[in-house]
Amino acid sequence: MNVIRTAISEVVLIEPKVFGDARGFFFESFNRRQFTEAVGRDVDFVQDNHSRSVRGVLRGIHYQIRQPQGKLVRVVQGEVYDVAVDLRKSSPNYGKWVGELLSAENKRMLWVPEGFGHAFLVLSESAEFLYKTTDYYAPDAERCIIWNDPTLAIDWPLERLQGAAVQLSAKDREGRPFLEADVFE
Repeated sequence: MNVIRTAISEVVLIEPKVFGDARGFFFESFNRRQFTEAVGRDVDFVQDNHSRSVRGVLRGIHYQIRQPQGKLVRVVQGEVYDVAVDLRKSSPNYGKWVGELLSAENKRMLWVPEGFGHAFLVLSESAEFLYKTTDYYAPDAERCIIWNDPTLAIDWPLERLQGAAVQLSAKDREGRPFLEADVFE
């Protein structure tokens, strides 16, 4: 696999080696030994999640203030713009974000470590999104920062929505501003 460090070095873009021919393709979607080398530590995943969303759905910016979750994310159908936001006050990258296009076609995966907020915007007609987490879902610890926070100034590729509006859940519409959000030390 090809490991690409993003502008925030702890957030890692992973390109698997894909073997394909006229019959189709094969690739390892996860190899613990290689993943440990890529992120520099052993990670224990405890939960796998799968979501399906239509064009314009924006999920996030989500995180858990207790039981923080590291996430290894990928798209198996469609395309999304995936974002990780550093929410660690002690980090030199505090309040900075990185965004990457993930799709069924490019087969890229993004490692979003604990201490980061996570969000994605569906750019294709629909998308199926898979992610492994390092801790269990804890609804009482879940937090949300509003997707269009002016302090974070995430450059969402809204022009790619082909006229569709951004669609948010009730929870995501109630996201807090970054400057008022619970964050990590």
